[in-house]
Amino acid sequence: MSVQPMTPAPMTPAPMTPASTTPPLAHEARRTVPEFVLSGDRRMWIGGSWVTARSGQTLPNTDPTTEQPLATVPRGGTADVDAAVQAARKAFTAPSWAEMTPDRRGRVLLQIADVIERHAEELATIDSVNMGAPRTITTRMLAEASETFRYYAGWPTKLFGTSVPTPGNRLAYTRKEPLGVVGVIWGWNGPMGQLPGKLAPALAAGNAVVLKPAETASLSTLRLAELLAGTDLPPGVVNVVTGRGDEAGEALVTHPDVDKIAFTGSTATGKHVQRAATESLKRVTLELGGKSPAVVFADADLPLAARGVAAGFLGNAGQACVSTTRIFVHETIREEFTGLLEQAMTTVFTPADALSAGTVVGPLSTAAQFDRVRSYLDLAVREGANVVTGGTRYGDHGYFIAPTLLDGVDPAMRVVREEIFGPVGALMTFTDVADAIAKANDTEYGLAASIWTTNLTTAHRMAAGVQAGTVWVNTWGEMSTGNLPFGGYKQSGVGREGGLEVLDAYTQSKAVVVAL
Repeated sequence: MSVQPMTPAPMTPAPMTPASTTPPLAHEARRTVPEFVLSGDRRMWIGGSWVTARSGQTLPNTDPTTEQPLATVPRGGTADVDAAVQAARKAFTAPSWAEMTPDRRGRVLLQIADVIERHAEELATIDSVNMGAPRTITTRMLAEASETFRYYAGWPTKLFGTSVPTPGNRLAYTRKEPLGVVGVIWGWNGPMGQLPGKLAPALAAGNAVVLKPAETASLSTLRLAELLAGTDLPPGVVNVVTGRGDEAGEALVTHPDVDKIAFTGSTATGKHVQRAATESLKRVTLELGGKSPAVVFADADLPLAARGVAAGFLGNAGQACVSTTRIFVHETIREEFTGLLEQAMTTVFTPADALSAGTVVGPLSTAAQFDRVRSYLDLAVREGANVVTGGTRYGDHGYFIAPTLLDGVDPAMRVVREEIFGPVGALMTFTDVADAIAKANDTEYGLAASIWTTNLTTAHRMAAGVQAGTVWVNTWGEMSTGNLPFGGYKQSGVGREGGLEVLDAYTQSKAVVVAL
């Protein structure tokens, strides 16, 4: 099992001529990178102790900006996952956690929020170095992370049961109880951005947790575990097992003593997780892939829309499940908007070192992802697409791809239908609202959409008609810190994170009837 986007059929990438500019390194910023991420063999966090993998094996991590090696992480396997699950089960039933008052549990979540806020710069830097997300993005993720924990800190005292009308000689009521042990597996494209939406509600509900971060981006999670040890969270409530998806991830999904899996990753892997979890009928929530539309109407503020659409498919080098990679422009403004979009792509969204101030487009996370995006660019040309701008490697070091815009595409092309997970957008046109809705919905996915118009009626008709879990109007990428639900239609997922709905995903209801 791999926490990677869907892989295209094997092909040999065409040679790519690098752009003449090489992204300069942010040398001053790099001198502040924590030693934690630069070298050494990190360990896993199980039952309140640091341990190596039972196998003694490790996995490499690489800085995608420089292609230089970083610290290694343990290659955890079945035995390590079993130890973590046992530690979590023990902690779940121990009085120190099971009998902790809801008010006290809320205060523990506030401690976690505070420790994340105090170490936000460090954690953001670790993610930027480990997987290449620009500091502008990872810093925002860490700010949202602390606020998410603060939001869920208010919920332990509000997970109410209800009393149920009964005959006078009976008392009936319900209780909201935690599930038990929750396994969390999430993506490499935003470790500290995705984790809080799973960990915070799981802890708020009183569960114990086993975390399995992506094998290529585990370092910030291990540092977070180290920081959690300084809070009042009892040992074993949060455990971290690093390793490959098809080894540690598979062991966690199939473990009989895990009550729920919360997963973020590709749709193909999510389907496997759901099938594997059925053996023990554990609960599953899945946040999966996307091929989200951006729809630009003729009445939109076109310069604003051009920058917003560019951000929608180029932010984090396109490595976001909500990337709006299918761009639909009203046919009357195609030429004008294409010019504005190309201008924004080549000026505002220039690839640079993830640690440089103001960087929006960093490198792709790994060599494998770099090769995968290159193969799609080759495929686009073979399918008949026209490269408006980009389509090449950027520079001569690091896993950089130049921001790429394709036109001359049709909805049947694989580059239009499949999630590329790189800085690649495909431009198409539409005629009216009905046509825009039909084309936006012509996908197996349904995670997000971005609508650009100054007409209020058009905005609300589009928001109602597009099959997507999140619809942005005249903006893109704005996420809640817990109070809005997030998830997808169709093959973009099962269930929701955030809001009230997520608390049902981490609790179960018990009915109690008492004879008086």
